[in-house]
Amino acid sequence: MARTALVVGASGIVGSATAALLVERGWTVHGLARRAVAQAGVTPVVTDLQDAAATAGALARIDPDAVFITTWLRQDSEAANIRVNAAMVRNLLDALPKPTRPRHVALVTGLKHYLGPFESYGKGALPQTPFREEQGRLDVENFYYAQEDELFAAAARDGFGWSVHRPHTVIGMAVGNAMNMGTTLAVHATICRETGRPFTFPGSAAQWNGLTDMTDAGQLARHLLWAAQTPAARDEAFNVVNGDVFRWQWMWGRIADWFGIAAVPFDGVVRPLEQQMADDADVWRGIAERHGLAEADLSRLASPWHTDADLGRPIEVVTDMGKSRRLGFTEYRATDDAFFDLFARLRAARLIP
Repeated sequence: MARTALVVGASGIVGSATAALLVERGWTVHGLARRAVAQAGVTPVVTDLQDAAATAGALARIDPDAVFITTWLRQDSEAANIRVNAAMVRNLLDALPKPTRPRHVALVTGLKHYLGPFESYGKGALPQTPFREEQGRLDVENFYYAQEDELFAAAARDGFGWSVHRPHTVIGMAVGNAMNMGTTLAVHATICRETGRPFTFPGSAAQWNGLTDMTDAGQLARHLLWAAQTPAARDEAFNVVNGDVFRWQWMWGRIADWFGIAAVPFDGVVRPLEQQMADDADVWRGIAERHGLAEADLSRLASPWHTDADLGRPIEVVTDMGKSRRLGFTEYRATDDAFFDLFARLRAARLIP
């Protein structure tokens, strides 16, 4: 049976991977974004979710079987994050025509559900790791909670099923994305190789020595589709990671080897990427010109502030996926392979030399 999906944030890391998977599986796919981005098999829907009237007009004739919400807008404070991102979810769900058949709405959030928002990230009393879905909300304002509340209210009103997906740091490909560790590390490694600068780990001792995990965008896309098609996953929240664990002292060397450079071991001093890359805009522009790259604007590729937030955490972060496994989701992705596949795609797209 032909099925129709609306992917919200279709130009982003998660949205583009989800749209591609749906097209591959034979779905009719509408991709919503603020700017039209060409993607094979995806019908673009251009609107700004902050504009309720425009959103209603853009979605008036779309009656999807499944909606995948994979977008958010970073603001200067958590209060603003809550106001803007909650309104975007509300405007979206208010704008959709009432379901004429069963509908599923999936919301992608993340581990800030357990770690707290940017203003209090990884601070105060935190749940034990591995993080499990039954661990409740922190006693702090968090835009993820506000997004969930909008989803729950609309589901109660309109009668659709929902799922919430909490990935760890996502590895995937998108230009201009605000949370993009994979491309940030690829650009940093390229700069180190081209300039002879040491490839120095930017994070904390806890991240260098402790166990961690990550989420490949393709793995997350498969998890989203699984939940949309699995009755037992209705009205449930899930963690979603690749299924392996690693230490950065190992992964840093793996990444260095791919770029043909030496990994500099952590020496006890935190050296954030924001500091290491602070003056690299002109350096990258020169590299792009020499190699004929497709993007010379460093800010469109690298988000060092986000990578620093993850690699600078003072605690070990590991995520439990037992809930999904018990309900039948068995997909696995090796994290080093996820990085290497991303780097190869970036090279093929002429985003790195």
